[in-house]
Amino acid sequence: MIHSENYKVLLVDDEADILEFLSYNLKQNGFKVFTAESGEKAIIKAKEIIPHIILLDIMMPGMDGIETCEKLRALSIMDNTIIAFLTARNEDYSQIAGFEAGGDDYINKPIRARVLISKIKAMLKRFEKTESKTLNEMNEDDKTIHIGNLIIDPERYIITVGTKEMEMPKKEFELLLLLISKPDRVFTREQIFNAVWGNDVIVSDRTIDVHIRKLREKIGDEQIKTIKGVGYKFVD
Repeated sequence: MIHSENYKVLLVDDEADILEFLSYNLKQNGFKVFTAESGEKAIIKAKEIIPHIILLDIMMPGMDGIETCEKLRALSIMDNTIIAFLTARNEDYSQIAGFEAGGDDYINKPIRARVLISKIKAMLKRFEKTESKTLNEMNEDDKTIHIGNLIIDPERYIITVGTKEMEMPKKEFELLLLLISKPDRVFTREQIFNAVWGNDVIVSDRTIDVHIRKLREKIGDEQIKTIKGVGYKFVD
């Protein structure tokens, strides 16, 4: 269960009536709400409060939502902040640009208040998991990672699925570690290439597909989702 009062939400939109509508409904559901009317102000406010989630409009004068998201993602203090684009634009290229800029979700306007609240609560579940230490729950004696039905041993390149233990090739293992580092966040193909193979290594697009297929064979199809035209995400 999400405890709304524990979470800070930053709303970014250049339209005052939208900010007022969203603020009212989020506050009614217990969230701590902050607002900004531009990308520049959003960055200043985000540094000040370090929000758990940012709802970011794309079409804003000056610094638009895509550029704002890129600048926010460049800040290490925003690594765990969820950024969701809230916009009237629904073209595929716009959504792809949003994900490539570091966005975690894409919500189309108009949206009913109850639906929006439900989507926000679903996205915020990752913080509940962090607080309960289901991911990266480690101590000096136990370096394993527990997530869902997986037990991952980073030192031995071994994973346990249910009761079945298996060794994994290095690149498959690194790909899995990347995806589980931020459950429900979409990693673009470029991000995966850079993190797993490095900028100086040239591999084909098919390489990622093959490694994803092999991972699915080991841990199950349902935990790695394909975001068409963008990349992949791990679902706990």
